[in-house]
Amino acid sequence: MTEPDASPSTPASVVIIGAGPAGLTAAYQLTKHGGSATILESDDVVGGISRTVERDGWRFDIGGHRFFTKVREVDDLWFEILGKDEFLQRPRMSRILYRGKLYDYPLKPVNVLRNIGPVEAVRCVGSYGWAKVRPPKDTSNLEGFYVSQFGWRLYEHFFRRYNEKVWGVPTREMSADFGAQRSKGMSLMTAVVDGFTPKWVKARKSKGAQVTSLIESFNYPKYGPGQMWEKCAGIVTAAGSELIFDAKVVRVAHRDGLAYEVSAVVDGAERAYPADHVISSMPFRSLIRAMDPPVPDHVRAAADGLTYRDFMTVALVVPQEYSFPDNWIYIHDPAVKVGRIQNFGSWSPYLVKEGRTCLGLEFFVNEGDDMWTKPDDELIEQAKRELQHLGLADSTKVEAGYVVRMPKAYPVYDEFYKDNVAVLRDWIAENAPNVMPTGRNGMHKYNNQDHSMMTAILSVDNILGAHHDVWTVNVESEYHEEQLGEDSEGATGRDAPVLARESIEAAAARRREGEG
Repeated sequence: MTEPDASPSTPASVVIIGAGPAGLTAAYQLTKHGGSATILESDDVVGGISRTVERDGWRFDIGGHRFFTKVREVDDLWFEILGKDEFLQRPRMSRILYRGKLYDYPLKPVNVLRNIGPVEAVRCVGSYGWAKVRPPKDTSNLEGFYVSQFGWRLYEHFFRRYNEKVWGVPTREMSADFGAQRSKGMSLMTAVVDGFTPKWVKARKSKGAQVTSLIESFNYPKYGPGQMWEKCAGIVTAAGSELIFDAKVVRVAHRDGLAYEVSAVVDGAERAYPADHVISSMPFRSLIRAMDPPVPDHVRAAADGLTYRDFMTVALVVPQEYSFPDNWIYIHDPAVKVGRIQNFGSWSPYLVKEGRTCLGLEFFVNEGDDMWTKPDDELIEQAKRELQHLGLADSTKVEAGYVVRMPKAYPVYDEFYKDNVAVLRDWIAENAPNVMPTGRNGMHKYNNQDHSMMTAILSVDNILGAHHDVWTVNVESEYHEEQLGEDSEGATGRDAPVLARESIEAAAARRREGEG
């Protein structure tokens, strides 16, 4: 990577679209160089999907955000912004709830054997052996990949249902790439070996990588991830940046190969903000639609081809007796729609109140479908019923409920997305290179918080004279929670499954039929 010029001149005007991790990191980096920015946020809070929602004194996360990264620059920045005293060191614990029993995740053979019993264990081992003798014909899809690694029975037990809840299409219609990076180096045999390896032996392998997803602890702000971005927003505004809430960007004006102005609707009126540079974390599709003059038809078609998966949390306040030690539990039961349940008290005792905890039931939805449009009181009642069905709490003991909807939480990867993104990138590079897409939605990449921050850091470097290719962030196949040796610093890595466009459209049609 090329370093910034030694004595760069700070640009006269920078407009940042979005006050999530990418946008606020960009503003923060500018302040470190004596600059400032105008930050346009369409919502009334900062943090994007990394916000912390507060309702009646309860604080809860949107999706759960572990502050763990393989990029030292990002790790240092977290502590620089918030201060080490505001972080907790939290144990990492996640399990799978299946048929009324909890299974360690990643799978541990002793735990699996105790839960499923010796007969089913033998069947699973036999199924794994059969998959090795007669592997699936197609291992390019997620179903074939998992079956080849674990056998049909373990796949049905522990891998199929959750992935289908998250993405809304059958696993056989998802790309294997997603499973490969989340389960890198892991199969039934490696799970067995890892499960019987003493911790002191693992500790001696400090220079090598452990099996994916085996980090045992992570940092977490006392009051949730939103605390980080609330603090960051305070720092950048005190340094001269202007943060404007409820500002919906409607136009990015460009001419002679550069963008020069961003317009947003604020308080019912359109306001224009001059811009020498634009750092955008708004959905890539929306950014392209906002360009003025409009983009050519084929570019607009590529933008319209980018789609998203939306997210909803129903948070239920319950007595402490219904708490559990996990950060979250994966729900594989097909009889319920909830895909994962957070225990916010396990993230931080500062998020909850004495004698009670808050459980966040997560639903993976599409904006406008029957779940998304269902009234809050009905969603709360449904969440209570599902919690009761799962045996995790007595529904009559739920004291309060809250609903949070998060549109465009996950960029969807269909088989056309790479080509579509390439068309948009090429058009931006040729017609408005001073517009810099960053972050998860801004780049239509399934970035984690640290990846989004890194794209913002490099974008500001570029404003100051460097020549980074920001699109190379998060191209490796290793999952972000894999523990690596020192020689791997700088790797990021996160992916999502490629979904067939035909499958996405078919799933949408099924939802519409169900609603009818």
